[in-house]
Amino acid sequence: MRGPPPLQHELRFWPELARLLTDPLYWAPTRAHGHERVRRPVLLIPGFMAGDASLTVLAGWLRRRGHAVRTSGIRLNVGCSGRDLERLDTVLEAFGEPVVMIGQSRGGILARALAARHPDAVAALVTLGAPVLDPLAVSPHVLRTVRSVAFFGDLGVRGLFSTECRDGACCAEFRSLLRKPLSPCAPALAVYSRTDAVVDWHACLDPHAECFEVDGSHCGMAVNAQVYCELERVLARSEEG
Repeated sequence: MRGPPPLQHELRFWPELARLLTDPLYWAPTRAHGHERVRRPVLLIPGFMAGDASLTVLAGWLRRRGHAVRTSGIRLNVGCSGRDLERLDTVLEAFGEPVVMIGQSRGGILARALAARHPDAVAALVTLGAPVLDPLAVSPHVLRTVRSVAFFGDLGVRGLFSTECRDGACCAEFRSLLRKPLSPCAPALAVYSRTDAVVDWHACLDPHAECFEVDGSHCGMAVNAQVYCELERVLARSEEG
C-alpha cells in the first residue's frame, strides 16, 4: 500500500499561487446575470497552525465578487475545538442571515461542525482538505506537531488544545456534530486531493457532501485555480432563490 506523498510536495503551494494570480478567473469581475442577485456573506476559517491571514487571497477574490467577508478571529488554529465552536457561534450570529462557510483543513472541520449545529444559518458549506471523518488522519510530521501542541496544552498553556480534547467532555458535542448529517437544503462541497501530503484524502470524503477532487497540495487548497472554479459554482447555487 502506498504511503502519503512526501511533505516536500507541499512546496507546490508557490507555483499554485502563481498560476492563480495569472488566471483571468481570479481578476475577472463578476458575470452579469440580468437581475441583481443577493451576494451571500462568507465566513472564512483557517487551517491548523494558521490564522485568518492565510486566507487573504481567497478573501480578496470573494470581495471582488461583491461578497461581505468575515474572518473567524483565529490567529493560530490550535485551540480546543469545543471552545472554538462556541466563539464561532458568536461570529455566525452576528451575520443575521444565512452565510457561506469556507474552511481549510482544521478550519473545514470546525465549519462542518458549525453547519451541522446551525443548519438554518448556512447558505453553503465548503471544506478544503478537511479530514472530517478522522481529524487525526494526518501525516506523521503533522501528527508530531499535534502531539507537541497537546503536550503544552496539558501543561496549562492557554489557548492550546490538550489530550483531553480528543475524548473528553469539552469536545463531546463537537465530535457528535461531525457525525451528524448536513441539511440537504444547502449545497455542501468537500474538496480533496490524492496528492495531499498533510491529510489522508480518504478522511476528507464527507458522505453528506459533494466530494470534488483537485490536483494540488494541501496548503495550496485556498489558492488552487480548480477550487475557485468550483467555488464559483457553489456560490451561484447559494444565491438561488
